[in-house]
Amino acid sequence: MRKIDYEQQARIVDRSPDSLPGAMPVVTEITTPFGPVRLIWVHPASGPNVQRILLPGDPRSDAVLIDDLPAVQEPLDKGIQTLIAGIRSFLAGNDVHLDAGLLDLGRCPPFQRRVLLAEYGIPRGYVSTYGRIARYLGNPGAGRAVGNALARNPFPPVIPCHRALRSDGRLGGFQAGQDMKRRLLEMEGVRFRENGRVLMEHVWY
Repeated sequence: MRKIDYEQQARIVDRSPDSLPGAMPVVTEITTPFGPVRLIWVHPASGPNVQRILLPGDPRSDAVLIDDLPAVQEPLDKGIQTLIAGIRSFLAGNDVHLDAGLLDLGRCPPFQRRVLLAEYGIPRGYVSTYGRIARYLGNPGAGRAVGNALARNPFPPVIPCHRALRSDGRLGGFQAGQDMKRRLLEMEGVRFRENGRVLMEHVWY
């Protein structure tokens, strides 16, 4: 990532302030107990919005386009500052509500957007399954499609896709790997059986 100083930051985030297409994405790296999390965001005239969040170990973090983005390590925007602090606290195991208001959900197809919003509604300490979410959305046969939509979740952990499991309690996939998925659930009080499957005590939807 190409780093910029404090004065350059203002010029980057204020570029083309009257139109979203002209806003330049920047990257802010967040230090967490799991490793660095990268926040890709823009600052259009209507306010900042987050385009992607990359967890440690996410293979998308090697994308050339992201590596070429300018880095803003100390954002001036209060909303972005609050989100960064929240992500850092959340990944440290604290009970934090992460506000989805800064997420650019409009970048997602309509079905995926519905899945992400349903996932966002699962409270801390609860889990759901891909099939249950599909039924909640009125598409009982779309469990696989729900899983695929969550596999492409651009906004973990704000959209807490680690709370979605297979119907038998197996973890299923996770962008940053199953070890991190299990640890996140354990930090939220979710218990596991000896065979590694989740003890489905608190299930949403």
